[in-house]
Amino acid sequence: MGQIRGICRIVHSIILLVLLVDFSVVAAENPVDNDHQTQKKEVIKDGKRLFMGLLPFDRKHESCVSCHHVVAIDTFSWYPSALEIANLYHAKADKDLEKVLMEPMGNKMSEVHQEYQFKEEDVKAIKTYLDSLVVDNGVEPKPSVNNLFLFLFLGILITLSLVDLIFTRRIKYRIIPVIVLLACGGYQAKMLMFEAKALGRSKDYAPDQPIKFSHKVHAGENQIDCKYCHNTVDKSRSAGIPSVNLCLNCHSLVREGSNSGQFEINKIHQAVENGQSVEWIRIHKLPDHAYFNHAQHVGVAKLDCNKCHGEVEKMHVLKQESDMSMGWCVNCHRETHVNMGENKYYSSYKEQHEAYARGDKNAFTADELGSNDCMRCHY
Repeated sequence: MGQIRGICRIVHSIILLVLLVDFSVVAAENPVDNDHQTQKKEVIKDGKRLFMGLLPFDRKHESCVSCHHVVAIDTFSWYPSALEIANLYHAKADKDLEKVLMEPMGNKMSEVHQEYQFKEEDVKAIKTYLDSLVVDNGVEPKPSVNNLFLFLFLGILITLSLVDLIFTRRIKYRIIPVIVLLACGGYQAKMLMFEAKALGRSKDYAPDQPIKFSHKVHAGENQIDCKYCHNTVDKSRSAGIPSVNLCLNCHSLVREGSNSGQFEINKIHQAVENGQSVEWIRIHKLPDHAYFNHAQHVGVAKLDCNKCHGEVEKMHVLKQESDMSMGWCVNCHRETHVNMGENKYYSSYKEQHEAYARGDKNAFTADELGSNDCMRCHY
């Protein structure tokens, strides 16, 4: 045993010696680079302190981070994140950032940036810090608890209970491990059933979009008709995603939002200038084996958009309101009455029209007209 310990000490000493020599060689070869890196780290640290409001001590204005978050947040914010600002000014000079800080354009930014006083070296430090966010690939992730960890923890408790029941038997009252076994096993079964049922569904899915477009502002406050932007919804399978050119019908004149200022609207103009499209993230998406046609529901059945999508006019961030499961569709077909008398599409339904005219049937549901036939959606 003593010989083994001696050998381990010798190996350990050799490793330390090699690391020391290697570090000395690198330091000797690149003294300027090391000094530069050290200075840059100090500048980044100062820039972060300025951005967080830790410096200067006598500041009279709000800190940058009070509006431009660095860590990902759950709540909706009209202000751009630190990473968005970093990406925008990464390829620009320090003077560009200084100008927007000290001479803000637009009512919203002028209001928020009141009494901002930064020295030239302060702006440079903040710019260096923001550049480091781009290099480090962005916003610091926030910690999250995954159901998988809870599932595994319950599995460990179940295993320990089984071991005690069968082998160790250290717990005096046998009912305790039995209760733990049943409770944990039951909760695991509940989790499995819930996840299996929700597989492939995305209820309440509300991703961050490349532009903070608010349906509450456009469809609610400004009362813009859904069909103005989604102009193929009543005659095509898809509702359609508006192009930036359609956005410019309004925003060629409206250059500043009451909530977001100019930052978000400028993204539209940047996309046009660069010849790019805005890559919106799709929210509502059925599986490939399920067929859905907007024209049938909006153009023919005359359904309102909020029947499926919820009260969109109240949403700053659009989300998937329903689970869009087959049961949800089938129940809607069973409950929704079809306006046979005023819709020419149903003129071929002779027997139903005669029954409707005689008064034998006051209303027909979509289900009674064949909407729940399997081949309507799956073929």
